[in-house]
Amino acid sequence: MKRLFVLLSLLASPVLADDPLPLTYDLFEAAIPHTDIAECPPELAAPDRFCRATLYMDAFHIFVFQDEGDQPMVDFLSYDASKIHTLLKTPIPD
Repeated sequence: MKRLFVLLSLLASPVLADDPLPLTYDLFEAAIPHTDIAECPPELAAPDRFCRATLYMDAFHIFVFQDEGDQPMVDFLSYDASKIHTLLKTPIPD
């Protein structure tokens, strides 16, 4: 998962290039261990978007990508990992 943060910092670094590369889904798919999720959380949901999830440290991270073109990342949100059952709409096991 360290690769995730290194990758994101490299993509955002103005020292490496005049025009930083956007994080596209192809790049994310190849570099970041993740899980496909059926629906984006309500606060991230919108037409023509899809979401992927990662779990790192004590947080559940949702990456949102545009469904058209190069499929760039268009949003991102982190949730406390203890709220994963609420986020995924699954019952908490006994």
